[in-house]
Amino acid sequence: MRDLELLEVLAANDAAHGGLGTVRIAQLVKRDKGQVSRSLRAMEHEHLVERDPVTREYRLGWRIYALAARTSATRLLQVAPTVIRELVAELDETVHLCTLQGLDVLTVLSFSPLRESRAGWEGRCVPAACTSAGRVLLADVPLDTMRAHFGPEHFTMVGPRQRVHDAVELFDEVVATRDRGYAVVDEEFEADLVGASAPVRDFRGQVVAAINVSGSKASLGARLEEAGQLVARYAHEISQRMSGYVDLAPPSGGKPS
Repeated sequence: MRDLELLEVLAANDAAHGGLGTVRIAQLVKRDKGQVSRSLRAMEHEHLVERDPVTREYRLGWRIYALAARTSATRLLQVAPTVIRELVAELDETVHLCTLQGLDVLTVLSFSPLRESRAGWEGRCVPAACTSAGRVLLADVPLDTMRAHFGPEHFTMVGPRQRVHDAVELFDEVVATRDRGYAVVDEEFEADLVGASAPVRDFRGQVVAAINVSGSKASLGARLEEAGQLVARYAHEISQRMSGYVDLAPPSGGKPS
């Protein structure tokens, strides 16, 4: 169990800049350098850590990331429902958990206030380009990839207030979303439908899901930005519970939209 603290040190912010040397690790865990060195060599043999051949600094190994990747989806489905129900109660609107499926947004879970019945959106897909959830889920996609995969057919007008017409405009929206911490759409996907979404991130900081709130313009339109900030806080909480992800600047603040 003492070796677990070595992995925790490597996973901390100090290690995010390339790695940590044996001496520094020993200082941080307050253990003998020789003991730490032997433990690190044993973990390196099991691919739990790896050592840079040039700097001789240690970082987490591929096996840690492989194990985390296999468990993240399960952990997300365990953690998200409780937090989402709290968000539904606070906003009194429908909330969805979404993931990216190709170029579409897939609704994995959907929760509605008691006054509404579920709209049957679980398992269904909607276009990523014109939805707030899609713009959140595309956060890690570079412009060249968007240009290669999003053609004119992906920007056919579906709502009365189209704001994104090509891959460049979509990328600009994604960047703005990333900087703000959440995305909002106003009748871009469907008339009288507004929505806000925020990212759920894994232990690497990569977006793995989106939390989306949507509703009629009459009920949600006037507080859309406020809802976006609130969704961002709840999504950040899911990220922390799911994988321990910690943002240095935590967020302040119908159908998947």
